[in-house]
Amino acid sequence: MRGHILGVDVRTGEGLLTGQDGQRYRFGPADWADRGEPARGLEVDFESEGGRALSIYPVPGAVAVTRPEFAVSAPARAPRNDRNKLIAALLAFLLGPLGIHRFYTGRTGSGIVMLVLSITVIGLFVTVPWGFIDMIRYLMMSDEEFERRYPR
Repeated sequence: MRGHILGVDVRTGEGLLTGQDGQRYRFGPADWADRGEPARGLEVDFESEGGRALSIYPVPGAVAVTRPEFAVSAPARAPRNDRNKLIAALLAFLLGPLGIHRFYTGRTGSGIVMLVLSITVIGLFVTVPWGFIDMIRYLMMSDEEFERRYPR
């Protein structure tokens, strides 16, 4: 039977293809019978058994076609950062003059400076607005920007 590859998980090699009969078939790396790797949209010839595609070969002269009907939506990306911008903003609001939010975001140098400055009354005139401005910045920042600026 002939069909087209809908998508392949590059981590596991597991994939999904659609046959001429309109059914979808799953396949694994061992089912791919040709050199190279399967590509989304590639026209293939295969044998089917149940819901599985076996002995998958690319059709000679076929190239991967990227058409909208073969598009597979990407899975939602899990956050790579365990820091939360709302917690950072809350720490900046409640303990801003002490610089605790700076320690939380990994900026220990400026956190120490804020902590030392907050010991004096004159230093509080600097650290209170500094903490408030940081809180506003965290709240205005997108999650992606926060993750990029403050990686774990």
